[in-house]
Amino acid sequence: MKRMAIGVRMHSGWGALVALSKNDGVVEILARRRIVVTDSEARGGNQPYHFAKALDLPEAEKFLASSFAASKRLAVEAVRDLIGELHAEYRIVGAAVLLASGRPLPPLAKILGAHPLIHTAEGEFFRKVFSKACEGLDLPVTGIRERDLDEYVQSAFGKAATGTRQQLFELGKSLGPPWTTDQKMAAFAALIVLADKQGDSH
Repeated sequence: MKRMAIGVRMHSGWGALVALSKNDGVVEILARRRIVVTDSEARGGNQPYHFAKALDLPEAEKFLASSFAASKRLAVEAVRDLIGELHAEYRIVGAAVLLASGRPLPPLAKILGAHPLIHTAEGEFFRKVFSKACEGLDLPVTGIRERDLDEYVQSAFGKAATGTRQQLFELGKSLGPPWTTDQKMAAFAALIVLADKQGDSH
């Protein structure tokens, strides 16, 4: 059975997900989709920390926990559906989520008091939603900082890195849109996971 991996670049309330396989040096894109992890009718929606700012701290904590659980359920469904569609031919070996700088966030009260931190926290919120969803499906998940992605590609593929990059960029021409920075970065992250899991026989 062929091996596959998924990569995702999360945004507020949604993520660009790419599933791929690589066989005999050729990358095969199995799926590209936008996964939505918030209910459009739910309060707070895509900006839970913005909404929480208007609440008392205990209420804000409860609201964020509830929002996280709801988003995680939607992410689990999206990933489970994808795996279900492909499981007859492909065995998934792992997932990758692209990360920001990774600086630790301060306590919630301080976050809610500073607008830039609210944006940072929301980015972290949705990246964590995807990671926890994968963990809930017993799927190994790797976090890769966006600024380190090129370094990871070089480390994973060595002399073949240039050819691998070229192959992914060329794929956009044959696949058609969407093949933006979101999809490219998600695809590179998924390839890194595939390369890392190459020796995994489980």
